[in-house]
Amino acid sequence: MKPNERRQDAVISKQGPSRWVRALVKSLGPGIITGAADDDPSGIATYSVAGAQLGTKLLWTALVTWPLMAAVQMMCARIGKVTGQGLAANFKHRFPKWILLVFVFALLAANTINIGADLAGMADAAAMLSGINSRWFVVVFALSISWATVRLQYKQIAKVLKWLVLVLFAYPITAFVVGANWGEVMRDTFVPSMPHSREGWATLVAILGTTISPYLFFWQASEEVEEEKSEGQSTLALRRGATAAELGLRNVDVGVGAFFSNMVMFFIILATAVTLNRHGITQIETSRQAAEALRPFAGRFATTLFTLGIVGVGFLAIPTLAGSAAYAFAETLGWRQGLNMKLRQARWFYALILVSTGVGVALDFIGINPVKALYWTAVINGLVAPFLLVAILVVAADKKLMQGQPSSRLGWIVVAFTTAAMFAAGVAMFVV
Repeated sequence: MKPNERRQDAVISKQGPSRWVRALVKSLGPGIITGAADDDPSGIATYSVAGAQLGTKLLWTALVTWPLMAAVQMMCARIGKVTGQGLAANFKHRFPKWILLVFVFALLAANTINIGADLAGMADAAAMLSGINSRWFVVVFALSISWATVRLQYKQIAKVLKWLVLVLFAYPITAFVVGANWGEVMRDTFVPSMPHSREGWATLVAILGTTISPYLFFWQASEEVEEEKSEGQSTLALRRGATAAELGLRNVDVGVGAFFSNMVMFFIILATAVTLNRHGITQIETSRQAAEALRPFAGRFATTLFTLGIVGVGFLAIPTLAGSAAYAFAETLGWRQGLNMKLRQARWFYALILVSTGVGVALDFIGINPVKALYWTAVINGLVAPFLLVAILVVAADKKLMQGQPSSRLGWIVVAFTTAAMFAAGVAMFVV
């Protein structure tokens, strides 16, 4: 346990409810940001495809994946907070380097494709609102996000990302504007309906892959380290260990973030199901088409909200995508890293962020289909994630690595169940 943490833990426990609430509000951040980043343009596209193809049949996935996502992210947060290091740094202690390199290169490839597709989705949405050619927006968005990531300190970036979370409320509002058969909605939410085709299983794997996504694992753990660095705990020795109060507050933060993430997922599937699927529009080729298809059935207000959400959440997700891969590579290869460092202090770390964003821009100029790329990236993540979860389970149960504070038995069981479910869904996609 860190030097002054026993005293701090005791003080928090003796404080009244109002002090505890203030401590909770102050601690909110990494979990909220990670949960919101989960609903990136990749997630929006995947949930839109699910709603258009299958109607409300997969609404139950929003309910089921909430505790699963929360348990996974809580485990990643615990690893970062207790060990004082990110996931890749901990994997180095338990796995051969070649396995770790396979993980981080797969993460970089998936994230770079995701960045390109997210930029394209954002640019298409902005072009729809403004009438300006989307190619200009790809470049403008990439430059502005890259500048902010390199120039701003972690606390400044985190503060901006927290406010961007508010754009996600566009989707619940949109769903209520378009209207729904709430009896049918309740049935499909609480009575799971399994897919009956390879396409349906692929959609389910994509939902799992974009909800329980590898880049979020790395980002969550690394954010915990950044939070401690920003509070002056600059050395590994100072960062090791965590109090019960700290872990409890972070669990609430992550749980709230996962709840809002899945609530938004629920309403995106619902909005597209009751508009597109109901009117026979089951194939979506671009994010702009998804938004424009809403207009005849939902009106201009709902369409504008849906479109603004794509742009806003892209600003939240792209730094997370680029940053998570950079953290993973830096920890694996021993580079200096951290969003609190200046460019000259962590050149390779920032170079990877800029290169992955630049390659994402290049992908947009060679004519990729943004929604297909986003959707299949989610499918790939759904196939890769369970292997990463096995590694996370190994680290979380290691008492030595976890400073005598391993994951709880319940948390470990839930994440193990999540891992098994993702393996099963991936296999079903190929054999059904």
